[in-house]
Amino acid sequence: MAHKKSSSTDIALRIATAMKQMGIDGLPRNYELVYEAYAGGNPDLVRDFIALGKYKTQAALDELGRRYLPHQHEASVLQRSVGAVSNEMSNFMDLLSQERSSLNDYGRLIGEASQVIRDAGGALGSSLEALQRATEQRVSHTAEMVEKVAAQSATMEGIQKEMAEFEAMKFVDPPTKLGNRRAFNKALARVYANPGLPMSCGVAVAEIDAERRFSPGQIEVLSDHLVTFYGGLIRQAFPSSELAVRFDGLRFGFLFRTSDESEVTRLIDLLRAAFQTVALRDPRTGRNLGNLTLSAGVCMSDRADSPLDLAAACERALAEAKGSGGDQIVVYGRGDEVPAGKEWMLYRA
Repeated sequence: MAHKKSSSTDIALRIATAMKQMGIDGLPRNYELVYEAYAGGNPDLVRDFIALGKYKTQAALDELGRRYLPHQHEASVLQRSVGAVSNEMSNFMDLLSQERSSLNDYGRLIGEASQVIRDAGGALGSSLEALQRATEQRVSHTAEMVEKVAAQSATMEGIQKEMAEFEAMKFVDPPTKLGNRRAFNKALARVYANPGLPMSCGVAVAEIDAERRFSPGQIEVLSDHLVTFYGGLIRQAFPSSELAVRFDGLRFGFLFRTSDESEVTRLIDLLRAAFQTVALRDPRTGRNLGNLTLSAGVCMSDRADSPLDLAAACERALAEAKGSGGDQIVVYGRGDEVPAGKEWMLYRA
């Protein structure tokens, strides 16, 4: 019996083909940009992406990225922050220069008064008065200096806090508190930081089989609850030493820092067991809605040549798992086991 693949999986598979047809390099930032354009969530991005024509240069793609996905270009954000810090430091140096000038004037006045005192005579009283006024001015100036330095420090602290918040949130999926697609893309890029010797790891793309239990209308009503409920369950059941992210909807990604395929499938099976153990309840009535299952596509890093290939392999394996009825793991096969005329082979787990 044939089963429909999820629209999200179809989009992911189309992206890999479209990027190759348009000659777009398989860079993580390109993949995310094309994914967002194909997903259609931002009509302006879709319009501008189409306007680039059939063949799109990297410069044009990066310009779109800066406009619609600024997190891809962290350097520009950091440069603005560095510029703000530089300006604040310049202002602080100006204050120090003013302080030095004030001290010079103060010292000169004291020197003149001392000279008059040594000469004695009737000018002694007026000199002491001048010294007193200078002292009062010095105290006032010092207080003003303290206020200005405090204001500068507060500005600097605000910049540091803003940068820390930006750094913390740009890789977080707010509803689930898991990582997001940016975190996943960044992790995949690190896997192939040395293309000749990729990091040994396993990657999985998984999707909750909500359609096996609910109708499309029910899924739409329960969507937010399903995301937060199963996102929280994944946070509790998934090892904190590994990476777990949410892409969109009920689709998740995982990165396991091990070269042992059996260990990867074992950890996913533990997660699937948690899905079977913890019952889902209706957020409105508290009624037990039963248990949902999880399908996953897995690929080991030594079976792909780039982040894009690795992600595409996982997507194809997931499509096979979903197309075969769901509630299973499919592992992308080894290249030396691929029959002639075939690009890939899948093994069910």
